[in-house]
Amino acid sequence: MVSLVAPSPSAHSRKELVADLIAMVKPEQVLWDDENQRPFECDGLAVYRQMPWVTVIPDNIAQVQAIMAYCYGQQIPVVVRGAGTGLCAGAMPHASGVLLVMTRFDKVLELDGDLAQARVQPGVRNLALSEAAAPLGLYYAPDPSSQIACTIGGNVAENAGGVHCLKYGLTVNNLLAVTIVTMEGELVTFGGAGFDTPGMDLVALLSGSEGLLGVVVEATVRLLPRAEKVQVLMAAFDSVQVAGDAVAELIGSGVIPAGLEMMDQLAITAAEDFVKVGYPTDAKALLICELDGTSAEVAQQLQAVKSCFTDCGATSIRVAKDADEAARLWLGRKSAFPAVGRMSPDYYCMDGTIPRSQVGHVLTRIAELSVHYDLPVANVFHAGDGNLHPLILFNDAQPGDLEKAEALGGDILTLCVDVGGTITGEHGVGLEKLPLMPYQFSDQEVAQFRGIKLAFDPHEQLNPGKAIPTLKYCQEYRSIQHD
Repeated sequence: MVSLVAPSPSAHSRKELVADLIAMVKPEQVLWDDENQRPFECDGLAVYRQMPWVTVIPDNIAQVQAIMAYCYGQQIPVVVRGAGTGLCAGAMPHASGVLLVMTRFDKVLELDGDLAQARVQPGVRNLALSEAAAPLGLYYAPDPSSQIACTIGGNVAENAGGVHCLKYGLTVNNLLAVTIVTMEGELVTFGGAGFDTPGMDLVALLSGSEGLLGVVVEATVRLLPRAEKVQVLMAAFDSVQVAGDAVAELIGSGVIPAGLEMMDQLAITAAEDFVKVGYPTDAKALLICELDGTSAEVAQQLQAVKSCFTDCGATSIRVAKDADEAARLWLGRKSAFPAVGRMSPDYYCMDGTIPRSQVGHVLTRIAELSVHYDLPVANVFHAGDGNLHPLILFNDAQPGDLEKAEALGGDILTLCVDVGGTITGEHGVGLEKLPLMPYQFSDQEVAQFRGIKLAFDPHEQLNPGKAIPTLKYCQEYRSIQHD
């Protein structure tokens, strides 16, 4: 793990800090004992843990402003946490800082059916937003696998995507305005309700900023109307290379599905054993494709997809006959992560992105790396946009297994960069991928990232030591690579 370069600890004792925070909020909103803070020691990547120094749970913007201004003046680091479903240790607490938990900001403030927009607090769950918009015939398109629990604020922080991002975009493509509280305690809104706003597009800058630039306290997002027709089909293939080539061929033909997901044989077997939806367990790879639009559009696209997959060598194609069957086909895909978890004491979920044309090659190479490290890898991912999620199975109780899993994960991410991709798609850099930032980015690029960080957070108090490595580390990394 890369060592953190954090701000100097405050001269305040924890007792003084707690007393000062209680003066700003109610006593029950401040936690400082281990028992009550234990649930906050990590996010979804549980191998990285740190007990918070002090945790505070505000319930209004004025409290957030007061806490931030106080911490700024006292040079106290602040880490912001939402639902804790992140997978890069981005919300891991700071040992001598304040953990700001935003779960009480959980209200849909406004739904506008005419403008097809929603104004929400950051603690609103992703799926709850679509449920709230359903009576208007609308929904929120980004749908990460954790959407039942993850929140809009976390989606903004990581620029989350999901199954339908291929056609409808990531969080940044559905985000109209963001209100943040800066490290100094200032309340600032970027963007607006219109299609465009004057000045620079700082909304895009904040999306995916991993809590390094400000505390999101409100967001305005775009909603979409439900499609007239939705059709789901599943195609089986006898190799991951052939299935990967089929993905590139389909997108290259001009068909843009609402969703296009891929699973390899290990993931297929795990999902079928778990939820029994009728997946062909002898298949080496499955593609699950969803089409939406008008009835005429979907009918035309369905024929094009079937022809494409057949020409590419699909061994079988199953078209869902109704909504229930479609839901079951998706159930296996959406249950894949917990299903794989039943096969091993632990798994390490990776996140890298590659060009679609490289899917077959990269999956073949991952299989070779799996053999080299003697650790199974299940692949289930967003094939349409090349966002990989290899699940590396290991046993943390077995000495050396975690280190092997991390080394294998590092090789997968450098492979992604080597073929023209990136070390992260939607999980973020956090602490997990921090050591690999110099592999993808030059010292000049890292310096630019840090310049942006300093413009928002001049003393680097917000989520310090995450996402952006120091230039000293980058130089040391390059010297080791050259030796």
